[in-house]
Amino acid sequence: MTKPMLLADFERLPPVARGSVTEGLAVAIDRVAARAPASHAFLRHGWFAAALAAYGGAARTLLVEEDGEPVLALPLVGMGPPVLRIAAVPGCYWPFRSFPIAEDAGEAAVKVALATLAGTANGVRIGPVYDGDPAATALIAAARVAGWAVIDRFVADSWLLDMAALQAEGAWPRGSTLRKNRFHEKHLAAHGEPAWRFLAGADWPAAFDALAQVEQASWIAARTDGSDAKFTATGHGAFWRAAAADPVVAGMMRGALLTIDGRPAAFSFDLDAGDLTHAIANSYDPAYAKHSPGKLLYYRNLVAAMGRGITRVDWGAGDSGYKQVIGAEKGPAIRDWLLLRPGLPALAGRLLRTAWRRSGH
Repeated sequence: MTKPMLLADFERLPPVARGSVTEGLAVAIDRVAARAPASHAFLRHGWFAAALAAYGGAARTLLVEEDGEPVLALPLVGMGPPVLRIAAVPGCYWPFRSFPIAEDAGEAAVKVALATLAGTANGVRIGPVYDGDPAATALIAAARVAGWAVIDRFVADSWLLDMAALQAEGAWPRGSTLRKNRFHEKHLAAHGEPAWRFLAGADWPAAFDALAQVEQASWIAARTDGSDAKFTATGHGAFWRAAAADPVVAGMMRGALLTIDGRPAAFSFDLDAGDLTHAIANSYDPAYAKHSPGKLLYYRNLVAAMGRGITRVDWGAGDSGYKQVIGAEKGPAIRDWLLLRPGLPALAGRLLRTAWRRSGH
């Protein structure tokens, strides 16, 4: 009598990966983002749609499926003269310009993505992204093996605050810090009645107006052309308001706002992604600078973040002084990547490698 075969006796075949390119932003982006690492869960259809609405461009989506399930979504917009056929990943500059890939996506999916990309563009810009970015790193590694020209340019170092590690070393924030903060809060009240408010989900997009009011009074408006402000009409305000139209993305947005007699005086704005929060922006009205309103608010904001399970803060680049005082340490480098397919594009890229790297910051 033949012994019946058990399920364990059957060898599971590797999933079949297929790639395609469609016009516009594929709705399947959300399905991939839901399976991506928590730090990248905001890279949804609504995120990329907000970038197109704010910064322009016509998108295509490179999609890879394994056994019919989407595991990689690479939105693309044109970059430079159309004749060059160079694409770029759209998005807001901050926290990074990456794309979603499922945590369980196989190596075959990345190879299929690269082969599909070669059929639709001569090259692609990915970034700025952090060293170790799960999606970019996988595609870059596959590109190198396949003979693509892979060129990076350094943008900046990132700064990370590990609150869990600091707490493990003892009470954090330290009691002395909190006492100093209470002293400044007491004297801040000489300007008027201070009120501390935390913002989430349903507060967006209306609350961006208060954040923009602080930016318009801050150093960024006084010393620059204001184009780097996050929430003003002349800055990136259109992007963040559009991104908040996605309820999932809006649910990740967190803010802290200090008002004096009802007037916005300082803010912090973050994007929660699992136990990590991306610190997007903070600013204050210099009329209250003597009593460190920004410092008082972001300490309150960090304590509130710990209360909702946040253990790490990605503080991005720049302004390392106050970040180090709080306890932040240097994290992964932030880079721009240019991948150019084999042949003339790769040859041209290698010749222009030095110019690309010099154009970084």
